[in-house]
Amino acid sequence: MEETRRERKKRQTRQLLIRAAVRLFAEQGYEETTGAQIAAAADVSTKTFFNYFPSKEDVLFAEVEQYYGLALEVIADRAPDDTVPQVLRRTYDRVIADYFRQGPGAEDPELAEVYQRLLATVPAVQAKALLITFDAQRRITGALLEAFPDRLDPISAASATGAFMGAVQAAGMASLETYGESEQDYLASTRRAVDIAMRGLESL
Repeated sequence: MEETRRERKKRQTRQLLIRAAVRLFAEQGYEETTGAQIAAAADVSTKTFFNYFPSKEDVLFAEVEQYYGLALEVIADRAPDDTVPQVLRRTYDRVIADYFRQGPGAEDPELAEVYQRLLATVPAVQAKALLITFDAQRRITGALLEAFPDRLDPISAASATGAFMGAVQAAGMASLETYGESEQDYLASTRRAVDIAMRGLESL
């Protein structure tokens, strides 16, 4: 479906606000930056900023819903002979490929760098990430239950989700701490983590 003029303008305003926020976070610090300052830097009203983002924490997670939505689509589209590990591995491959191809970090590496730094140092950002992760785990668990009604129960579905997401997240953080912002090292580390986690789920 072709993007309308209104949709295009909203997307452009959203991206403008994100870039303004990231620039201010990098220049003057996260805690010192307000929604009003972000709005002024983007040349829009403060009300406009809060129409797009409930809080400044949300700026850093603006694209998250897109990727979790893609994960749910992959799980829902499983083939009849797919196993749980196969579906989860395919989910990782699709989401990570989409992120590096067209995610915010692809167009603006500064965004990815600032996000990683804030996630490692700012409690409010860490708390927001934790809430998003909990919600994603709940939704992915539900999707797995729907996709594998004869193979999974709520406990096994939740365990599979936790093993999968926990492995990727922990390995990703370890990679950033060990190798810095290298995309190649990040991918290698998280793919290795998925391999390890999926071997543990072969019984499902």
